[in-house]
Amino acid sequence: MTNKGHARIEGEEIRVRVLFFGAARDAAGCDEAPLRLRASSRAADAFEEILKAYPELRRFGRSLLFAVNQEYARDPEREIHEGDELAVFPPVSGGAEEKREEARSSLDFCELTLEPIDVGSVARRVVPAGCGATVTLDGYVREWTRGRRSLYLIYEAYAPMALLEMQRLCRKAHNLFDIAHMGIVHRTGRLEIGETSVVISVSAPHRRAAFEACEWAIRELKRTVPIWKKEFYEDGEVWVEGEGQAGRVS
Repeated sequence: MTNKGHARIEGEEIRVRVLFFGAARDAAGCDEAPLRLRASSRAADAFEEILKAYPELRRFGRSLLFAVNQEYARDPEREIHEGDELAVFPPVSGGAEEKREEARSSLDFCELTLEPIDVGSVARRVVPAGCGATVTLDGYVREWTRGRRSLYLIYEAYAPMALLEMQRLCRKAHNLFDIAHMGIVHRTGRLEIGETSVVISVSAPHRRAAFEACEWAIRELKRTVPIWKKEFYEDGEVWVEGEGQAGRVS
């Protein structure tokens, strides 16, 4: 038996788990599947093997995203190990490389929930004594999109990775803006028209920083956090996808 970092025997295989999300799950025809790879496989190799096993995924072209152990696989040469968790999903749009991140505030919080969100209670959780303003974004389900009437939405998340990405956004926000605390709560599952899907609340000594951080956070959340929505219309349904390259391996 070999260990990670030791020489591999030619022809040896490793076993990994592949997860599919959003429209990529529809194309693959399953939620998850085992996959055998050569022991020397890198991220680019694994991605190509997945495309061979599930050719319908090729219709996404270069927009298809890839993650290894709940992190975007930005490096095509990243080594794949026995038992790794791979994930394939359509765009949530891409992010850029970040500066070094500092430890986040102890009052910051990031959550996913299937239950209705109480916007007021989320906002009050980030109010410390030293702040003069809290800005809260309440994102909710709209009825009309590009002239089509929505009946309801389904939100789906790659939960472990989504929480990690939201925590990363909080840490980066502290580097970019003079804020005290940030909270992000996103709902998943079925949402009716008018129901809150996401709340972002930011407290700061001065209101300008709170406004700027809140606007930045929702933009970045839609770019990098692996959450997708499926809109159900009177005349059909469709996965709503962004565009980007946060997790491209080619």
